[in-house]
Amino acid sequence: MRLTKRTHACVRLEKDGRTLVIDPGAFTEEDATAGADAVLVTHEHPDHFDEGRLRAALEASPAARLWTLRSVAEQVSAAFPGRVHTVGEGDTFTAAGFDVRVYGRMHAVIHPDLPRVTNVGYLVDGSVFHPGDALTVPDHPVDTLMLPVQAPWSKLSEVIDYVREVKPRRSFDIHDALLTDLARPLYDRQIGALCGAGHGRLAPGESVDL
Repeated sequence: MRLTKRTHACVRLEKDGRTLVIDPGAFTEEDATAGADAVLVTHEHPDHFDEGRLRAALEASPAARLWTLRSVAEQVSAAFPGRVHTVGEGDTFTAAGFDVRVYGRMHAVIHPDLPRVTNVGYLVDGSVFHPGDALTVPDHPVDTLMLPVQAPWSKLSEVIDYVREVKPRRSFDIHDALLTDLARPLYDRQIGALCGAGHGRLAPGESVDL
């Protein structure tokens, strides 16, 4: 499997000539879904779900399918009958040849005064876990954790403790568009030294074979 990081929370996974894209939001390059056979969306916030771009991607590729939670599916399903699939915690499915299991229910708390939205994470091929905007711990070993490294709802100590709890073999940063270049070395150093697992950062467009 090849993993390619795109800007912010989006990743592309490729295997056997097929492509799965997770969370192509508004911060991500417009071509993030180009050639995708399947798209997964974790929740409705615009940095993970851009309705206009997602509609354009599904229109451009009639064979592409979308798997997401109800709050997102309801916004696009009418225009693409039979191509939008609603999922929730505990569901399993196959998308573009990838086996996927769904974990989690709610977005992390940004502030008690703000309503929480639903959020799910996806474990792909029993190996790569993308949690969306929550620190969800799967009940399955994780080889590669896509780590939300910086967000309005988290702090560095929580990020480190999350990696310790999941215990992946390695993690790669996601949710990093708001993290300045000045702060990145600090995050790299602390996470690398304290999380107890291999830690890496991929530039947008950079790939790694898993």
